[in-house]
Amino acid sequence: MNVAWTEHAEHRLLEWSRRRGITREQVEDTVVTPAQIVPGHAGLYIAQSRMGPGLLRVPFFEVEDSRTIVTVYWTSQINRYWRPDAN
Repeated sequence: MNVAWTEHAEHRLLEWSRRRGITREQVEDTVVTPAQIVPGHAGLYIAQSRMGPGLLRVPFFEVEDSRTIVTVYWTSQINRYWRPDAN
């Protein structure tokens, strides 16, 4: 699977790398092999995986076998976003 990044996602990674030590590899692992994918807004999907005391969320859109990362963020509000019934 191909993974592409928007410029915005690249900037957000830099911020989260400084704040939480999140790496490019962790983000790409999450978008390729997420713990779960939930629907987002405007046709986006959100790949998410638990990371430490929180959740790494990676909104993306998919075209054929390519996923383009739109943004990246970490949240401590696991119960707000985790869907027990999702894949």
